[in-house]
Amino acid sequence: MDGDYVVGGVFSIHYYTYTVKNNYTTMPDPIRCSGSINSRELRFSRTMIFAIEEINNSTKLLPGIKLGYQIYDSCASVPVAVHVAFELLSGLDSVFYAGDNCTQSGKVMAVVGESGSTPSISMSRIIGPFNIPLVSHFATCACLSDKQQYPSFFRTIPSDQFQADALVKLVKHFGWTWIGAIRSDSDYGNSGMGSFLDAAHKEGICVEYSESFYRTNPRSRIQRVADIIRRSTALVIVAFTTPGDFRILLEELSLKPSPPRQWIGSESWVTDPSMLKFRFCAGAIGFGIERSVIPGLRDFLLDLPPSEVSASPVLTEFWEEQFNCRLEKRSATDKNVCDGTEDINKIHSPYTDTSQLRITNMVYKAVYAIAHAIHNAVCQETHYITQCNKLTSIEIEQVLTRLKHVNISQNGYEVSFDVNGDPVATYELVNWQNTETGSIELVTVGHYDASLPAGQELRVNKSLTWVEGGTQVPVSVCTVSCPAGTRKVLQKGKPICCFDCIPCPEGEISNATDSSHCFTCLEEFWPNAKRNNCLPKPVEFLSFNEGLGIILCVFSVGGACLAVLTAAVLHRHRTSPIVRANNSELSFLLLFSLTLCFLCSLTFIGAPSDWSCMLRHTAFGITFVLCMSCVLGKTIVVLMAFKATLPGRDVMKWFGPPQQRMTVVSFTFIQVVICTLWLVLSPPFPRKNLTTYKEKIILECALGSTIGFWAVLGYIGLLAVFCFVLAVLARKLPDSFNEAKLITFSMLIFCAVWVTFIPAYVSSPGKFTVAVEIFAILASSFGLMLCIFAPKCFIILFQPEKNTKKYLMNKT
Repeated sequence: MDGDYVVGGVFSIHYYTYTVKNNYTTMPDPIRCSGSINSRELRFSRTMIFAIEEINNSTKLLPGIKLGYQIYDSCASVPVAVHVAFELLSGLDSVFYAGDNCTQSGKVMAVVGESGSTPSISMSRIIGPFNIPLVSHFATCACLSDKQQYPSFFRTIPSDQFQADALVKLVKHFGWTWIGAIRSDSDYGNSGMGSFLDAAHKEGICVEYSESFYRTNPRSRIQRVADIIRRSTALVIVAFTTPGDFRILLEELSLKPSPPRQWIGSESWVTDPSMLKFRFCAGAIGFGIERSVIPGLRDFLLDLPPSEVSASPVLTEFWEEQFNCRLEKRSATDKNVCDGTEDINKIHSPYTDTSQLRITNMVYKAVYAIAHAIHNAVCQETHYITQCNKLTSIEIEQVLTRLKHVNISQNGYEVSFDVNGDPVATYELVNWQNTETGSIELVTVGHYDASLPAGQELRVNKSLTWVEGGTQVPVSVCTVSCPAGTRKVLQKGKPICCFDCIPCPEGEISNATDSSHCFTCLEEFWPNAKRNNCLPKPVEFLSFNEGLGIILCVFSVGGACLAVLTAAVLHRHRTSPIVRANNSELSFLLLFSLTLCFLCSLTFIGAPSDWSCMLRHTAFGITFVLCMSCVLGKTIVVLMAFKATLPGRDVMKWFGPPQQRMTVVSFTFIQVVICTLWLVLSPPFPRKNLTTYKEKIILECALGSTIGFWAVLGYIGLLAVFCFVLAVLARKLPDSFNEAKLITFSMLIFCAVWVTFIPAYVSSPGKFTVAVEIFAILASSFGLMLCIFAPKCFIILFQPEKNTKKYLMNKT
């Protein structure tokens, strides 16, 4: 249609071109389109005509000026699109040529199109140097935002860069980390998928495979892609394809059903009504341009009188395809002629479906953006009156400049461009849901607005239907998340989403899922059984409340009571010969020291403190030295008594009771000095032993000075050995007279206990170290008690006939 200013339009009304084999001897025929008509693209072209007619009838926009149009079919072919670009540049079509009186008629001010990114790139490179604006309604390749290469390119649909970011956020929102990726082998698919994969990699999303194909590829290539999808383990597949390409792949997949797959679609195909026939894709989700309403468009689309249809080859082809008849009889045998009863209102086609006007609105907005740019170039506002001069000669550069600053609201929808020629990116999240009738419908379940703050762009406000009609979000991961208590170990040669879950080593935890490291607990903490939390280590010491502590307490108190009871028996019979003959004073002092020895073992039981640590070792050392001193004194008395029986030997005056007391005090005082020096210089102290056991704390008494500890034990051992040697020397004295043999046996037991104590003490862990020390104290104390005093008590209580001076003096 002619006009004062002409707007070009390019749409992919057909999918293919005829394949011609050139012989290079004759001029080739013009490229012709083939295949069935794309009803959706036909609707786009008719929407452009509707918008132009609406503008021509407007009194506010370009009043008094008529817009014309030149609309071409690119056949979704780059060669055809290039040919169309040159035709739009020339403007010399005979239909629009005005003879000698040249006006703006026939000169294209701007172009609406193309639907595909690759044809748009080719066209923009051709018309760009001439500053002719190309406003696309469907070319989303992010590469077209490069103003250095495409300075005159604009679009009313968001760039694929925004869509790729939105798809990554969608995949991350539902927790999918293992996906497949397919794309059209075109600028649209390769650029869009490239942007998606870059963003997915930053978010830790792994891609099992990434395959490309094109609708004109050999079938073997399409089959290979289909087989990869069937064999894959990724449940979720992101498809960045055009509808024409994706249709070929789905038709191949439908021949041999594949396992259920959750499809994530790019805007190009996920909102295409013609794709809804593939029912095995039910549950697919993706982003689409927001739905819109264009008043009057449906009536315009359906208002196709026969005269208009027959005057247009494209409409004629569409009509004959839809009703399977011919408008005109082309031969004598042609019987399938339309009878005039055909009603376009009764057909179901993307052309007549205006319930999901998405890309159609982008065409509508593109036409109005161009019209406003021309309006701003040729019209002036004076006294609230708009005056436009159709004879004004304007340069195309003016339209390009005005188009950059267009900011209007048309039919309730904002139209503006940023510095890259892109609009504000807003999408609807759509879901393919089954209806009660068995068909599939597009349902809006959320929104995406790239202008919102990070993390708030995506909103899902309705329940979704997933693959196979499921209501639960499908899981698509290479490896299930590692629970707390384990760490991730990547599998060699596989993406980072494929890993093994290894339990944390001993003493380490991980308290988050998918942790790549385990962390060591603090020194006084230890992991729980699941190794996902650090708990305070249990504190262990020999307690009065546990079985071992109770048993040792019983023996300790029992030994002390036995010593007291023995002392009572000896005191009761203190005048008897057997008591008097065995130095009753030293015997009672020995029983007193044994009582202290039994009781000092109680200081080793219970939680160590500063006082208990100092008391337990010093009390033990002093009482045992007191005990050994008494035994040593008794041994010396036996030897002296034997020597005193020889004529002329009055040695007992040198070792009487005063000397005996002095000996005991002297030997004991030496131990007191050793213990005092130990306590003053480096006393024992309580400490938490964190090294013996990793999983618990041993509360024990540190020795402070090990020299002091071994000096105390060494002094006790020295007295024991000295006493043992003297007892051995006196062992052949008459048994009925002295207790040298009893002392010998007691010293054997004492030395045996303490010799075995040393390795047992060093090797015993934790509280058992204390138990070994208590056992040594009790065993040696019971050994002295039983060996020295048991025979005497037995004679006193059960054999009183032997408790006589005559019997004791009997040397036979």
